[in-house]
Amino acid sequence: MDYRPYIKFYPDFPIKGVNFVDIIPFLQDKQLFQNLVNDLLALCTAPNVASPEARGFLFAAPMLYGNNAIQNVIPLRKKGKLPFSKGDLVQVEVMKEYGPDHVYFRLSDLAASQPTGDTIELTFFDDILATGGTARGLAQGLNAQKVTIDGKTYGVKVKEFVFLVEIDDLPGRSRLEDIAPVRSMIHVTEG
Repeated sequence: MDYRPYIKFYPDFPIKGVNFVDIIPFLQDKQLFQNLVNDLLALCTAPNVASPEARGFLFAAPMLYGNNAIQNVIPLRKKGKLPFSKGDLVQVEVMKEYGPDHVYFRLSDLAASQPTGDTIELTFFDDILATGGTARGLAQGLNAQKVTIDGKTYGVKVKEFVFLVEIDDLPGRSRLEDIAPVRSMIHVTEG
């Protein structure tokens, strides 16, 4: 299905020079949304999905209901959004289109994951791939972790990046391919 006609573009939002890609129209039609989530599921091969807020959550959480092997969604959140116990919270600096930022995840959420062999494999899912700074920083932060489940220690590996929309004339893909394969359902250009 061609999903491009449902996307809206807003130039110079949230700041001048940035063209905002609005994916909210996908939430305004139940059947369209179901089709979209099912098509996204076909791109995800890891049993765990790590997804940054806020729009990524809108599509990642429904993947738990799909007919595939996804067992866990790991939330990646902004400062002050995740309650945590001492030693549980990991901070990662990311470079967004508008400048540096920090995103957080909990080791306990990784420990709730379904391991594959000696590794916790993740699909990194987000709504938009633009410059790739957020995805790259978070993937590096996730890949650096080790978690213990039932007395056994597992490494963490971003197996793939999956995006709802990729802006093809920005460098996001080239910044991620050395970490893991990149799959995008919808391709658009800024121009």
